[in-house]
Amino acid sequence: MIRHGYLYAVLLTLLLLSNSSAELNDSAWALLQQPYNKANVSNWSQAQPKDLVLTVNTPTETAAAANYGALLAKSSVIYNLMELANSSNVNPICHAQLKHVQRGIHSKQPWAIRVLDASGSKSAGFVFGQNYWLGSREGCSTIDRPVGVTLSRNYKRIMHYGLITQQSPFNLDYRVIYLRHNSPWQVEVKLMSEQILHIGLCLPSACQSSEIQQLTEQYVSGSFSDNDIFEMRPEVLYMKDLKLRDVFYQRLSFKLVVGALLLTCAFMLCAQQLNVAKQLPAEEPQLGVALAPVESEFWTALHWLLKWQPLQQLVSCYDVAKNYGKLIKTQENSAAQIPVLNGLRSVCALWILIFHVVWYMYFTVHNKTVLISYAEQIFFQYVSTAPLLVDVFFTISGFLQTYNFMRNTQQMEAVRQNGLLSNLKLYGKLLFHRYLRLAPLYLIVMGSVDLAFAYIGDTSVYHINERFDELCTQHWWRNLLFIQNLFDHREMCANWSWSLACDMQFFVIANALLFLYAKRPKWAKTLVVAAFAANIVWSYGIGINTKFEFSFDSTYATGTQIYISPFVRALPYIVGAIVAWCLRERRLQYDLSEVQLRWLWHFCLLVFIVCIYSTVKRDLGHLITISLFTLGRVCFALSICWMIVGSALGRGVWWSRLLEAKCFQHLSRLSYAIYLLNPLVIALIYGLTSSSTHADPFMLCVVSCGFTMIVYLLSIVFSLAFELPYSNLSSLLLGQRSTKPKTV
Repeated sequence: MIRHGYLYAVLLTLLLLSNSSAELNDSAWALLQQPYNKANVSNWSQAQPKDLVLTVNTPTETAAAANYGALLAKSSVIYNLMELANSSNVNPICHAQLKHVQRGIHSKQPWAIRVLDASGSKSAGFVFGQNYWLGSREGCSTIDRPVGVTLSRNYKRIMHYGLITQQSPFNLDYRVIYLRHNSPWQVEVKLMSEQILHIGLCLPSACQSSEIQQLTEQYVSGSFSDNDIFEMRPEVLYMKDLKLRDVFYQRLSFKLVVGALLLTCAFMLCAQQLNVAKQLPAEEPQLGVALAPVESEFWTALHWLLKWQPLQQLVSCYDVAKNYGKLIKTQENSAAQIPVLNGLRSVCALWILIFHVVWYMYFTVHNKTVLISYAEQIFFQYVSTAPLLVDVFFTISGFLQTYNFMRNTQQMEAVRQNGLLSNLKLYGKLLFHRYLRLAPLYLIVMGSVDLAFAYIGDTSVYHINERFDELCTQHWWRNLLFIQNLFDHREMCANWSWSLACDMQFFVIANALLFLYAKRPKWAKTLVVAAFAANIVWSYGIGINTKFEFSFDSTYATGTQIYISPFVRALPYIVGAIVAWCLRERRLQYDLSEVQLRWLWHFCLLVFIVCIYSTVKRDLGHLITISLFTLGRVCFALSICWMIVGSALGRGVWWSRLLEAKCFQHLSRLSYAIYLLNPLVIALIYGLTSSSTHADPFMLCVVSCGFTMIVYLLSIVFSLAFELPYSNLSSLLLGQRSTKPKTV
């Protein structure tokens, strides 16, 4: 064994100490590709001299190779790793194959040039955020197999045909190594993972990632710094081989999501079976609805089970045709409705979707500073201030919660007459039905988020800063209880769901105050006024304490204290609730002419627009900023309330009637699914791209349209599977006719 190992080492030494431009024939390299073991050594010892061919270049060729090496040492990362590789820091097969690539580059072998080309190198644009030295993932994957391109020989080309015909003598893999740089020569916006260098490397499969990581650490501490004018001083973080790990299929979320999908599909099939049965003559009327004749044992058992009336009612909630009809149904607006709500929900949901397209693009663009500069330009304020539109949903929720509760006179009277225990039961019943309507779709999206981020965490070329797969595994119970916004925003699973948690918390508190209002009106009104005043004082206190500004870095840094905090975000909800109370108690009495009414509508629109564009100046000082943030949101909520009240009273102008169009009835029913799904879809698609993107306004418009269509279609599917069935079930349990699902 010692003799064989010695022979193996001698052969490798012969290869590596020979002239740097020496080449081996295919049979010799085939042996080198195999892992080191006794059998392989025996094969080498039995090889004939012709199996090992060394060709030595002339002195002129050797000098040219030296010039290539000096040039590549200044720009190519992978070439420097080849230079540093030796028998002490990588395994023998990896060492030999790296040196073979190096010799191939010196002798300009097409396959070796493609290895160099597929690997990342220092790129222009570093100052404004070009940290993606990714090379070409597709280019690397085609080096060891034929390129699927057919070129006619009838045309003269200056190219080397070996670029598409020549294959590497051993297998290659594309991997990405991540380094954190510390350069003072890059604009630092302070939005998460800006200082992460992504370096793509096309490497022999025989090289282990740990070995390449050690080589990189040696490189960045030596020759990298010698050629670095930007003073990056990088430190190696980790390396990815971009392969999905087997543990992905063992995740609890994978089992739960697959189980939920199978169960939902089973219920849908049963609902279809019931529909078929209703169209056939009843064979056994005494047993309920007759089913279609079946022959297999499975369908016979299903036929027997579906005779049970409660199961029939449950299964009917999953009727796809019926639910789809509800989803697309449009009707004339009636006096009992507030039709402008459909338009407000729909427009704001799509508006926020466009913001998320830009937000998640930030983590893939190589000109981050330019993208942020666009967001601060006056023309793009409608996108950069889109998070303010969440207040529209809070205002609508506060208004509807109060308005519907007070309009239900029978329930109000029952609350007045009930004792404490009966009211607690009624309160729990309302909370349960609210949870039943919101939770199923929310939980299935949360499971999908866990799976999606586990997938892109393994396979994406990007460093995933927000590892929701890890956060969801640790903090899933917070989302289950709708309290995730009470913790640090960096520790949230599906962090865009903070507003859903706020809405649920506001619902719980608002319902308690409405129950109190039915019993003790003065106490409830006093508490609401006190909550309104306390919210303003709290917002000022937090804003001054954190020196809040509208700049993006300040907004992100104060996300936990201000942006997602229910104590700050409750303001529009309270305003909406107060206006709803005034409307129900007929405190909003006015007698305006048509001209005055029209001007009031236009004034509310002007207030809305001014609030949207109030952040165009982002360095006003923290006192002025928090005043704009707090009082501006009150004005913003009041402008929304006027739109709601005016629509409820049948008054409007041309642009309000656009929001009352029947097409928005359909989009409004999908707004909850759009809200939950759009960040997941956008982040997943961006994560699956293989090269960094460029921030360009025109392309942003095109990309936004594409994402809107994808999210819209997925929202239909998810609503049919996980929202409408549970809305029907809630209505069934309440003993009411099925109604459309409430949206957040």
